[in-house]
Amino acid sequence: MIEGLAALYIFMLAGFTGYEIISKVPVILHTPLMSGSNFVHGIVLVGAMIALGIAENTTQQAIGFVAVLLAAGNAVGGYVVTERMLEMFKPSDKKPAQQESK
Repeated sequence: MIEGLAALYIFMLAGFTGYEIISKVPVILHTPLMSGSNFVHGIVLVGAMIALGIAENTTQQAIGFVAVLLAAGNAVGGYVVTERMLEMFKPSDKKPAQQESK
């Protein structure tokens, strides 16, 4: 019982701290900040897979499966956003259309 309350307390503190840190970041830096933290999504995915691997009953397996799905989606989404952001900085290969001389 006490271990569960301690885990809930740590989760709440982590959520509050994360919210406070992110809310103080200027809007223009949100995309680079999230693309730079893609490795965190990978760590979360590994943790979710470990939790699923040690699940003992159906409820734990269901929660672990949902955690793996959400973590995988989060990691893939982070890399998609990063790729789109990097595309903005590549030079355009399109050549201007040549006008016909009359």
